[in-house]
Amino acid sequence: MQPEHIKLTLVRSQIEPIVAGAIFAFFGLVCCAIAAMRRRDDVNALIWLGVWSAMYGASNLVHSLALLHIWVGVFETAAPYVVIAITYFLEAAAFLAWSELSLGTLRRFLRLIIVPAAGIGLAGVGFFVATGSPDKLIPYNNLLAACVVIVLAVVVVSPKLSSEYLVLPNPVLTIGALVFAIEALFNNVSGVFGFYFHVWHFVDDLGFAAFLFSLAYVAGKRMVLNERRLVSIDNELDTARQIQASVLPTAVPETRYLEIAAAYRPMSAVAGDFYQFIEIDEHRLGVLIADVSGHGVPAALISMMVKVAMRSVIALASDPAQVLTSLNRILSGEVHGQFVSAAYLWIDTENNMALYSAAGHPPLLSWCGANRTLTRIESNGLLLGIRAEAKYVACRLPFCSGHRFVLYTDGLVEPENNSGEAFGDRQLESVIRNNVSQPASVLSQELLSKLGEWQPALRSQQDDITVIVVDVV
Repeated sequence: MQPEHIKLTLVRSQIEPIVAGAIFAFFGLVCCAIAAMRRRDDVNALIWLGVWSAMYGASNLVHSLALLHIWVGVFETAAPYVVIAITYFLEAAAFLAWSELSLGTLRRFLRLIIVPAAGIGLAGVGFFVATGSPDKLIPYNNLLAACVVIVLAVVVVSPKLSSEYLVLPNPVLTIGALVFAIEALFNNVSGVFGFYFHVWHFVDDLGFAAFLFSLAYVAGKRMVLNERRLVSIDNELDTARQIQASVLPTAVPETRYLEIAAAYRPMSAVAGDFYQFIEIDEHRLGVLIADVSGHGVPAALISMMVKVAMRSVIALASDPAQVLTSLNRILSGEVHGQFVSAAYLWIDTENNMALYSAAGHPPLLSWCGANRTLTRIESNGLLLGIRAEAKYVACRLPFCSGHRFVLYTDGLVEPENNSGEAFGDRQLESVIRNNVSQPASVLSQELLSKLGEWQPALRSQQDDITVIVVDVV
């Protein structure tokens, strides 16, 4: 046979592994690319599936191209090392892919078995580098793979076991696993006992392809189901947001004697901050502000409980201490570990007198235009919901025209700048002093604006923010 004929025969013999290797490598890269674009926890199975496929395909490509001497120099020299490394570590990638599709004991078993698989891989590669022998630890590698394949085949085939230990049992996965198990067991077991059969490489690739695409189908279906679930959750959160928005005041009260502004900025779709106005007549007004511990849906549910509880205490609106005492009694035993800070301000413009009481809430800020002083009013009792018998007291605050009251939640003062310094009371009071001549609506927006400048641009909001400004005209 002429050398040209030998080369042609060699090229023809490598066409199938080259094509199959390219397909598997491309498939693996596509899986990883999709996972990278989504960036969510539910794509871990897709990532390891992609790594497994890419490693298998790369092994085929490197080995075949090296045989054809397409790679020269350092690439041809490195080819055997790449093939050996992939051969030894291919099982570890497969076990990681499977662990992401498994549950309970099976997942723990697969993650545990990765340790000896990696150990054999490191030892095998090290032995090859030191002695040049590529097959010294292959029997152990094959034996470990055969044991795991048997376990997985039993789980996949058994409906009872698959429903208990697989994330998404599926007939497609069962068929693919059986095809691959037969082929893998034949090769690995024969290798353990030293019986190496000349099986067409096409059969190996076909078995792997059947299994790989069945796994991809299951992983993709799981991803789609998770996507639908997340869309459903988003829709439910949107509904919850609309419901919560409906229980907050749609507008501030308009009276002859008071100018009121409210700024509300939730951290997420639903929030734990709550405020309410109780308007008795043009002279008398109650203002409640509350902050539920925690965030999101649980905090929002408690804030709605505060709204419902307020209906039963409207008759006590002129007595802040009794309002908070009654709210505390209603909420105690109902908030399940999530407590509520609250403050209630009663304003009587006919008698130029305000009453204030709080429950673990940031202090009321009182600006007196007559003598240009800013006073912090504490009058704080226990957080609502901790102890049913807790009592609250109210303090009397005389005022006159030009007086300003500022109520807020701690989301306004806790955010930190790049140096780790909180916005705090000092910055808050500074903004109030610098805007004493501005209307209430301007001050409330200026506070949010200054807070935005204080926080790093890339840092997300960490708490709900509510500010209420009441000016006595």
